[in-house]
Amino acid sequence: MGKSRRPLGKQFRRQWELQTVSLLGISYLLLFSYLPMLGIILAFKSYKISSGIHGIFQSDWVGLKYFREFITDYKFWDLLRNTLVLSGLKLVLAFPVPILLAVLISECRHGAFKRVIQTFSYMPNFISWILVSGIAAVLFSESSGVVNQLMVRIGLIDQGLPLLTSPKYFWGMAVFLSIWKSSGWWAIIFLAAISGIDSILYEAAKVDGAGRLQRIWYITLPGIKSAVVTVLILSIGSFLGGGMVGSNFEQSFLMGNAINNSTSEIIQTYAFKMGMSEGRFSYATAVDFIQSLVSITLVIISNRVAKHFNEEGLF
Repeated sequence: MGKSRRPLGKQFRRQWELQTVSLLGISYLLLFSYLPMLGIILAFKSYKISSGIHGIFQSDWVGLKYFREFITDYKFWDLLRNTLVLSGLKLVLAFPVPILLAVLISECRHGAFKRVIQTFSYMPNFISWILVSGIAAVLFSESSGVVNQLMVRIGLIDQGLPLLTSPKYFWGMAVFLSIWKSSGWWAIIFLAAISGIDSILYEAAKVDGAGRLQRIWYITLPGIKSAVVTVLILSIGSFLGGGMVGSNFEQSFLMGNAINNSTSEIIQTYAFKMGMSEGRFSYATAVDFIQSLVSITLVIISNRVAKHFNEEGLF
């Protein structure tokens, strides 16, 4: 006979500190992640804010009415284009930056300089997008921005460029600011993966005459492949929201305006405006629900593709 299990109450008392921390995390998920999911039924109902909480359950069912309305809306294709292009540019241009940054930091042999670079690279992550948009206004404003004034003085341009207002500059500015804000933070994950690579492999490569670039290509990059695949799957899952390098919603909401609206308005900002400005909560819920379904589908597909190529997936 094996040793009998301790009663559940006794186990809880013995590990009450750990159990308390776990319960706090579970409570957070239940309150902010699972409980709000009850509101999904609004997408299938004709709900009005005047009916209050009871209206969530008592409003008339309308089926897929709001889903069809969004897909046939004249703005649909522009919103879809802006969302896909902005997210795609971030995935293609910004995703490699944290990997490159992590490799460069790991290859730095000067300890003090390495710590300084590491600190300054992930500090922007703690700056809110509201402050980032304010910093961008100071730096890139057409009339008084530091960057425009500098380029005018050195003769690169004759007058300031509308970097924050022109539709043709919005995507580039959004990607640039996302890279600056988030790359250092995400590089921490890849630095942790690099630190887990056995140093004996590097020593053996040195003995065999491998140079620094060869060691990076044949040891470092293959050693962090699992971490790269995991982060890539997560980024694809949040593709419509901006991926790993920044929130499309916050950027588009804070930096978008009536002038650059043709490229700055995305599905998330459109849903927010429909819900909060026009009070069409059912319609806004349907729009967000479509985006969530697409995101879940992308996670499942990318996970299966990763496993197909003999890589570890999320599940």
